[in-house]
Amino acid sequence: MLDTLITSKTRIKLLLKFFLNSSSSAYLRSLETEFDESTNAIRIELNRFEKAGLLKSWQKGNKKLFSANTSHPLFPAINNLIMKHVGFDEIIETVIKKLGEVKTVFIVGDFAKGINTNIIDLIFVGEEINQNYLIKLVKKAEKMIKRRIRHIIYNGDEFKQYLVENKDINPLLLWKE
Repeated sequence: MLDTLITSKTRIKLLLKFFLNSSSSAYLRSLETEFDESTNAIRIELNRFEKAGLLKSWQKGNKKLFSANTSHPLFPAINNLIMKHVGFDEIIETVIKKLGEVKTVFIVGDFAKGINTNIIDLIFVGEEINQNYLIKLVKKAEKMIKRRIRHIIYNGDEFKQYLVENKDINPLLLWKE
C-alpha cells in the first residue's frame, strides 16, 4: 500500500527506519550499508525530510546523525500510517486483547531497530497467557499482514532477567496494559 502512495523506495525505507521506532537514529554511511543504496539518493531524501522538519539532526564527531522529530505535528499520523503498513495495528487488535493477562508487548530484533524485514519478533510479558490460543492468533495475524511472527512469553521476573542478560537489546514498547 505504502509503495503506491510513495514511489521512492529510499523514502519508504527512511520512513520505516525513523517512524517505526522514534528512538532510532542513524548517519548517512550507516544507512548506505543498511539500505544497500547510494549515499546520494539517501542524502537527497534525508535533506528533504530535514527541511520539512520531519527529521532532526545533530553532529557527533564527524558524523551527522538523524532521527525522527517527534514534536512535528505530523509525527503521530506518519507513525500510525507506518504501524498500519507493517501490520502492527492488526497484531494488537487480533492477538493481544484476547490472550489473558498480558501486561506489555515489545518488538525486538530488526523491527525495533527500524529495519523492515519479513519477520517480526515479539515479546509478551504477563501471567497466565493462553499459549495455544496465541499460536492460533499468530498464524491468523501472519496471513493478514503477510509476515512471519516469532514470539516468546515471559512473566515479569523472567523479562527483567532477559533485559539484564541482553543489555544491548533495545525493546520497543508496542502495547501496555
